[in-house]
Amino acid sequence: MNTSSSSAPSASSNSKAMIGSWKAAASLKRPRGLSPLRPSWRKASIIAIAAFLAACTSVPLPPMSTPGGAPVPAGVRPGDAGPLPPPRLLQKSRWVPVQWSELPGFEEDSLFEAWNAWIKSCERPGPVFAPLCGEVRRLSIASSQEQRAWMVARLQPYRVESLQGSAEGLLTSYYEPVLRASRRPGSGYEVPVYRTPATLGSRKPWFSRQEIDTLPEARSALRGREIAWVDDPVEVMSLHIQGSGRLNITELDGSQRVVRVAYAGSNEQPFRSVTQWLLDQGEGKMVAPWVESTKAWAFRNPQRVQQMLWSNPRYTFFQEQPLSDFDAGFGPKGAQGVPLTPGRSIAVDPGSIPYGTPVWLASRGAAASLQKLVLAQDTGSAIVGAVRADYFAGTGIDAGQLASRVNQPLRLWALWPKQH
Repeated sequence: MNTSSSSAPSASSNSKAMIGSWKAAASLKRPRGLSPLRPSWRKASIIAIAAFLAACTSVPLPPMSTPGGAPVPAGVRPGDAGPLPPPRLLQKSRWVPVQWSELPGFEEDSLFEAWNAWIKSCERPGPVFAPLCGEVRRLSIASSQEQRAWMVARLQPYRVESLQGSAEGLLTSYYEPVLRASRRPGSGYEVPVYRTPATLGSRKPWFSRQEIDTLPEARSALRGREIAWVDDPVEVMSLHIQGSGRLNITELDGSQRVVRVAYAGSNEQPFRSVTQWLLDQGEGKMVAPWVESTKAWAFRNPQRVQQMLWSNPRYTFFQEQPLSDFDAGFGPKGAQGVPLTPGRSIAVDPGSIPYGTPVWLASRGAAASLQKLVLAQDTGSAIVGAVRADYFAGTGIDAGQLASRVNQPLRLWALWPKQH
């Protein structure tokens, strides 16, 4: 869903710049929340993993011993025993090699929770991590202790710093909203969610949000492109900002089902923060969760809702995707091209951290205290800089409430394959 330069669709990107609508004026917030997985998904995933492992060629793990061949004493990390490699310089960051002991909480994290995200990255690995994917898959049924020992043997941690040497940055969060929708307009469902118009490439930028609502030419181009209709314009704006979501939809025959709508394009108009507009209008800062506080404002000011929405010219178009029980356990696809894992996927600036890189994340704030393994699998136009990440909180109301509140200090360590 790219407003970024990435060629792969970013699950949050339509606006990590658009995050601003609910977050920019309030400093881009969001938190962490794992959506509970359905029993059917858990059963399906166990069967799928077992079948996959049975078909895999066994990959020998590295010997866990000291250089002299003696067993490694408990609590000693062989990765901390030898000399450190030189720093690495990337386009937007400097990586400083460190000992594993620098990573806060490394001994406590339940690493198996991150392994699903890592296996997803191995569906589209970069050339650096592809040679490790066989071992990653094999370790999906290992204990956290075994996974930790393998990481120490195979990977070198690097503290991510800006080119100026700062290791401090900013963590925000995003999520996948769930909206009520109908296949036909009426009965309160009046706000359309559109597919990409056929004329989108005929002019750049395409029509603004206000023009889409008012100009006959724009309305004609979108006629028949409706995926569904939603009952709240603020909820639709939130969907545009997050870049993807789920629709709990009433079909034409009255049946109900859940589908995913993923980013398919935008009108390429500049993004303007609705929250900042409200602040500039003297309405005060919207209190987290931003969607709910903005809806409360809209309820009190129905005559100004359209003006508020039109203050942001950016408009997002979507594609409908089916949602199986297995897919429901993951988020939409990120910029790496793999589904996001709640609580274990982050969006990064790819000029600082390449897609598919395992990253140790440490962040403490009022919303969440996080020390955990995550995977760099997404990006967005507001996620810029060396030590900058957006944390995928999951799907639904709880994830949205967490995501709206995360706006806190951040440190990152990239975990890169050792050179042998």
